[in-house]
Amino acid sequence: MTNNSKLAGYLVDTQIHYLNNQECLLVRGGFNHVLKGAVVGRSTAGFFYVSPDSILKEKEKIRFIEQEREAIFYNYAKEFSSKLAELLPFINFIDKEFDKFDNYQARIFFAKSKNLQLVKTKNDTKIVLSDFIHPALHNAKPINVDFSKNILMITGVNAGGKTMLLKSILASAFMAKYIIPMKLNENKSHIGNFKKVLSIIDDPQNVKNDISTFAGRMQEFSRIFKEHKALVGVDEIELGTDSDEAAALFKVILDDLIKKGQKVVVTTHHKRLAALMADRDDVELMAAIYDEEARRPTYEFIQGIIGKSYAFETASRYGIAHNLVEEAKKVYGDNSEKLSLLIERGSQLERELKQKHKKVDAELEELQKQKRVLKEQKEQLHQELEKQKALLKKSYEEAINEAKKAARGDNIKEIHRAMNKANKKLPKEKKTEIAREVEFHVGDSVKYHSQSGVIVSMKGKNEAMIEVSGMKLRVKTKHLKHTQIINKKPKTDVNLHVEKRTGLKCDLHGMRADEATEVLDKFLNDALINGWDEVIVYHGIGTGKLSYAVKEFLKHHPKVKKFEDAPQHMGGFGAKIVTL
Repeated sequence: MTNNSKLAGYLVDTQIHYLNNQECLLVRGGFNHVLKGAVVGRSTAGFFYVSPDSILKEKEKIRFIEQEREAIFYNYAKEFSSKLAELLPFINFIDKEFDKFDNYQARIFFAKSKNLQLVKTKNDTKIVLSDFIHPALHNAKPINVDFSKNILMITGVNAGGKTMLLKSILASAFMAKYIIPMKLNENKSHIGNFKKVLSIIDDPQNVKNDISTFAGRMQEFSRIFKEHKALVGVDEIELGTDSDEAAALFKVILDDLIKKGQKVVVTTHHKRLAALMADRDDVELMAAIYDEEARRPTYEFIQGIIGKSYAFETASRYGIAHNLVEEAKKVYGDNSEKLSLLIERGSQLERELKQKHKKVDAELEELQKQKRVLKEQKEQLHQELEKQKALLKKSYEEAINEAKKAARGDNIKEIHRAMNKANKKLPKEKKTEIAREVEFHVGDSVKYHSQSGVIVSMKGKNEAMIEVSGMKLRVKTKHLKHTQIINKKPKTDVNLHVEKRTGLKCDLHGMRADEATEVLDKFLNDALINGWDEVIVYHGIGTGKLSYAVKEFLKHHPKVKKFEDAPQHMGGFGAKIVTL
């Protein structure tokens, strides 16, 4: 159009203008004689922006084609959606499984990059951790704990790692539940499955809500009572109230939580509560260890005892003046210290006695079981004996009746035949031959079938060369018999009876390691010769070198069944009870 000669006189310029979404030409007045179209607008100079009819018609055609295309696309989409609707559950399943696979794959890649392990939960509530390290700690000591019972009560030194042990147990259960990689020995660890992992750790005291520490704790416990089969961790359980009342209250609370299927980890400095719970079979005690020489916690734990808090030592370590600590010790008094020790010792003795009772009951049950088995065997043998008696009696009665019947006959031959028949009905006597090993030597006179001869040479124990009537024969020794009577060598039985006793002691104090092992070796040999089955070896504590040498020697001695630390009244860690 811009090159049309008729329109050229009306065109202001040869550009195509875009106005109000329309493509236009800028023309002078009077254009309608040569150009049909719609005026879209006017310029400031009074010229007209005109959109030609031919362009508008083409655009209308394009719009119509686009609408038809959209309608066709809509029909295709509708038909495709109807087909996919049947597959929608499968598509949702595939999408969910791919998400799950992505999650698992991410966990595996993360575990490999950080040298971590993935532990799958087991279908129980047992927790055993070996070399576990909490993910929030760096350069931490690995944790080893056996939490197989319903309650784990952690006591011991302040700032000794009790709370971190509690958090580590909760963290391991949570991470295993959601398959999160962690640092531990996966071959020796075992983590059960719990519906929830709950904790009461922080101080809930809040001025804004007007609530005290103890009241806040009670609110948290009330929420836990609504749960079932959860793992619960409670830090400083006696926090916020009178210790004696708290002991009674929390004992009842813990009992009720166990009835609801909860598994509970508790940290406490309250010896009264620990003593109340210690006599239960489903309670495991664990104490944080304190190095009294270095006056520092070791961040290690020992199971089976109630630990001491070491409050005075911890106060000194964290900056409290020495004179204040000494004054506090005087106020506390020796009697209170002795009472605490008595509570700890009494609890330990009670647990030991209960374990011994349990062991005796198990042995008694085993003896009762063996007694029942022997009684059943006796009854079976008695029944078998009665059965054999009845068969024997029946056989003899049949034989006697046949004999009586034969005796009433007149013909001697008939009588003999009847007696033979009766004799056959008698039970046959079973003769057992005693096998006797016969040895042959060169020069022995032997009998080979019906020939007599002399052994010239032997080839092992099974073959012999014999000379019979000037001829040499190679025969098996099983076909030979001695021609002279062989007197059986008398058998000598030696029975050695040694009375076993216990209580022998060996004192290694003051010796060097090599000297002590030599003395200990001779001592154990003498003990074995004299029939001693249990001895005690005193090595002391000292620097630990002599103790280490004694333990290594006992580990590798072939006649030592086991050894263990002596009870406190017999030397404790400075002595070993050795079972031979």
